[in-house]
Amino acid sequence: MSVQAVLKSNPPSVEAFNTLIIDSIQDIKGKNILKLDMRELCDAPTDFFIICEGDSNTQVRAIAENIKKRLKEEDGQLPVHIEGAHNSRWICMDYFNTVVHVFYKETRNFYELEDLWSDAKFTEYGNL
Repeated sequence: MSVQAVLKSNPPSVEAFNTLIIDSIQDIKGKNILKLDMRELCDAPTDFFIICEGDSNTQVRAIAENIKKRLKEEDGQLPVHIEGAHNSRWICMDYFNTVVHVFYKETRNFYELEDLWSDAKFTEYGNL
């Protein structure tokens, strides 16, 4: 049986999936990682947001590329859509149940997604 067949017949848990995303961010030294659990919010666009930041456009792009690479290789998952990779100031990766936001620091401060979804349950992850 192929790896993809195994993944489809026995999909990983959302928590394991999100842990892999967070580990992928930490691989590239992403900072100020937050996971927002939005499952109990009425009008939430997804179940989870994972938000992080990089110190440069190059690091933002590298974080997003590492997430995409590892999820494809280790989980057989590709994002439904990726937005913002060209400028690398805010890359949004849609994995349906989890949406990943990789920000350049100043862009994250400007949009303040954490404040927009302050009713969600927050989990913070330390910088490595």
